[in-house]
Parts: sequence; C-alpha cells; structure tokens
Amino acid sequence: MGDRLPEPHASSSPAVAASSEAEEIEVLDSEDVLPMAAEDHWKALFDQGSSSRVHFPLSEESSGSSRCWEGHRHQTVMELLLEQPLLFTLFDPDNTGYISTEKFRSLLQRHGSELDPHKLEVLLALADSNSEGRICYQDFVNLMSNKRSNSFRQAILQGNRRLCSKALLEETGLSLSQRLIRHVAYETLPREIDRKWYYDSYTCCPPPWFMITITIVEVAFFLYNGVVLDRFVLQVTHPLYLKNALLYHPQLRAQAWRYLTYIFMHAGIEHLGLNVVLQLLVGVPLEMVHGAARISFVYVAGVVAGSLAVSVADMTAPVVGSSGGVYALVSAHLANIVMNWSGMKCQFKLLRMAVALICMSFEFGRAVWLRFHPSAYPPCPHPSFMAHLGGVMVGITLGVIILRNYEQRLQDQTLWWIFLSIYLIFVVFAIFWNIFAYSLLDLKLPPPP
Repeated sequence: MGDRLPEPHASSSPAVAASSEAEEIEVLDSEDVLPMAAEDHWKALFDQGSSSRVHFPLSEESSGSSRCWEGHRHQTVMELLLEQPLLFTLFDPDNTGYISTEKFRSLLQRHGSELDPHKLEVLLALADSNSEGRICYQDFVNLMSNKRSNSFRQAILQGNRRLCSKALLEETGLSLSQRLIRHVAYETLPREIDRKWYYDSYTCCPPPWFMITITIVEVAFFLYNGVVLDRFVLQVTHPLYLKNALLYHPQLRAQAWRYLTYIFMHAGIEHLGLNVVLQLLVGVPLEMVHGAARISFVYVAGVVAGSLAVSVADMTAPVVGSSGGVYALVSAHLANIVMNWSGMKCQFKLLRMAVALICMSFEFGRAVWLRFHPSAYPPCPHPSFMAHLGGVMVGITLGVIILRNYEQRLQDQTLWWIFLSIYLIFVVFAIFWNIFAYSLLDLKLPPPP
C-alpha cells in the first residue's frame, strides 16, 4: 500500500513545475472524500478527471496527507479505485477511457494480493489477451462489480494466454460448503473460468428459494388432496378430482389462473415423486448458479407453454402436474451439456444423462398411457401429455440461451430476442385460439366438473 502510483504528467510551464516540486499534493479532509458513485456514473466521473483535482496522496509518508490516508487505511487500492474513479486519471491522463496494458499489469503486480486469486487470474488473462495494448476502464468496473460484458468475455476467450494455474477441482483443504459449491459449479458450468468465477462469487445469499418453495407447495397440495379424496395413488381417477379449482379444464379455460395453478395438482404419488426429484436434483443447482430470476422464468415459461399447448393440440383434455416447468429445466440442462460436452467436467455425465432421459421417457410414457386409458368418468378424458412437449420446447430454446450465458446480459444476445419473440407469438396465437377456435370448430367438450 506504500508503493507509489504513477504520477500525473507535469505541467508544461517550467515555473509551475519547479514550484510544484516544493509543494505537497493537496488533499481533502476525510469528511470531504468523494462518496461511492453509482455504477452508471463511474464512467462519467472518470471522463471528468482531467478537470478535477486528484484527491489521493502519492505516498503514505506525505506530510499533510495523513488524515486523508488514515480514512482509507482500512480499504484496499482496488476498492478505492472503484469508489473514486477519478484515481484512474493517474493512469489515463488523456481521458480516453483506456489505460495501457503495461500500467494495468503494474497495478496488478503491486496490489494483486488484495484480490481473490481466481479474479486476479482473469484480470491477468484480460491484460495478456488484449492485442491493442490497452484496457477499457469499464471492463475493470464490470469485473470488480461481478458483472461481465460480452467484450470482456471475448477478450478472455480469444486471448492467447492459457490459464496455467491448477484447476478448481485440484484445490485441497476446502470446507464442506466450499466442496458443495465447487460440485455445483462442475455440474452446471462448461468453462473453467466460469467455474472459478462462480466459486469466488457465490455467497448463498439469497439461497435457492424458488425451487424449494415450489416443491414444498406442490407436496403440501398433494397431501391435502390425498386426505380429502382418501387416495394417494392415481388421484386423477377419483370422481371429485376434477372439481378442484386449480387444475386446467377446457370448459373453464376462461379462468386464466388455471394456466399456472395446475402445477399444484398431480395425477398421483408416482407423478409427483418423479417431478419433485427432478426439480430438486436439477432445478436447485441451476438456481444456485443462474439465480432465481432466470430459473423461475424458464420454469414458469415452461408451465404456461405446457397448458397453452394442451389448449391448442389436445383441446378436450384437462392438464395437471408440474411437468411443463420440470421438462423445461431438465431439457435445457441436458441440451447445454450436449452442446458443451468437452467442457462439462461432471462425473459420469454419460451415465447420468442416460438415467435422466430414461426417467423423463418413463414419465412421458406414463402420461401417454394415462391419457388414452379408459376414463373412470367417461365424459371427460384423463389429463393430457402435451404439457411435457411444451416444456421441452421452452427448454431447448429460451432455457439453453439462459444457461449458455452465465453472468451475461441476455438483452445483448440476438438469439435471446429471436426465441423470446417466437415464444410471445405462440402465447398470443394460443390466446386467440382459445377465444375463437373452440366455437369455430364446434368441438364437443366434456361437461364442466
């Protein structure tokens, strides 16, 4: 911390230069130090650096600067650079928005011990990969704020430097929680640099609450229905099953909530059991890595696509179960593994993929059999299996884009907008289909429950 930072360019006036050598750099009192600026203002402050004073002592020993330095002694240089972007003007006197890789490496060599080792590794890779000999200030801000832009990722992936440190899997002396986080990283992320990034950044705050909450609610509703109907296996065959206000029924399709709430109703314990296992084994790790917002979007999009697919392709059948959301997550995860086969380092991945596909096929086969099995109440058929296929389509489109872009802005991905547009077009089409097609086709629907 006592090392000197590069001095700003001297004034062109010899008299001023001679005078400045005898004067100490002016600093502000600790109470006048600039507060942390919002991220979107950092760049603007940086660009204004040439017309502002640099409120930072050149050395710890500078007389008259002790009060300012004492106010920052508990902070690292990297933290100060983020809190006061004006300090970067010492490295960018021309206010170009860039600093040379030589100065950047010098900064890392002096203060790299203040960073997580994996983050330092990525910064060094960024410095070595840049062919233009300069580093964008915003890339530094993105990395230190745990946000990575597309340009930052491309600089790393296209760089000529290979990360030569040992892999995360080879690190020893880890606690149980650290081993769990490392395991999740290898289960879900195909690139070593992403796995190290996740390992350093994950804090379990917030925990994977969405998948756990959904699972608890589904189990609670199933147990409640089991007690009311006095049946836990093939509840769907009970005469009163369809009277529940949560499941989707073609005669009650105007009740919009049923397109979502049908996930809390299951055909039986065999249906619920497989969905819950897949939700927890696949959904929870994915939420730990990609966050509740992204995973809940894939899940809910699969649920809505499932019920709408039934209303379009199997118009006379009801639908129950969370298979639409589950199949969206699982198919996205499996597709991501296949597309990044060489990079995925999870153990026994071929065997585990085979087991997952067998379980999904078994569940889908059970749904198809039940759909065409003679109904216990002939006017209404058993629930449809089309929700499974709707979930799969969401998973291999929107889901794959989300899982392939860890810590990247989805709005910067062209395919994201393409698949999202297709999904929204399908939703609008299905809405109009439900409004007009049933009357135009003159279908004979089962009576309302």
